[in-house]
Amino acid sequence: MPEPNEIQDLLERFRRGAELVAVMTTGAAGAELDFSPAPGKWSVRQIVCHLADSEIVGRDRFSRVIAEDNPTIIGYDQDAWAEKLDYRKRKFSQALETFRRIRGENHELLKDQPAAAWSRTGTHNERGPVSLGDLLLIYAEHAEKHARQIRAARDAYKAARAAV
Repeated sequence: MPEPNEIQDLLERFRRGAELVAVMTTGAAGAELDFSPAPGKWSVRQIVCHLADSEIVGRDRFSRVIAEDNPTIIGYDQDAWAEKLDYRKRKFSQALETFRRIRGENHELLKDQPAAAWSRTGTHNERGPVSLGDLLLIYAEHAEKHARQIRAARDAYKAARAAV
């Protein structure tokens, strides 16, 4: 669990995650959105759809840990979601806006939580005990990781086009 003095920094990283993803996707369009840098790797569109859905799941997780005593937090199969929820056909702009909006709402929920809330826990069905502070760290890092993945996918697309 993050230390109490780290929470404000994590909240700022968490808030900035949506901006970071938006900056990394600026100017991406057409074939670039759907380019997969390698077999089994997600495209920019799929990454952003995943972020949108993940943020909605995050809202449920944050709310349960804040409001309930030791709630069960359910994992999900992100690859099954990507396939069965057809991320390849979802509207990129809507997915990005959903991620940005829900991240903003989640930040509003989290930013004024009292110090004691950060140590409240739930039990993840795959990871075991997880605190609100742990969830904040996981979700802050999640957007940052996927922003780097978007940059790499876009760089790979540009390299592939240059090689033609």
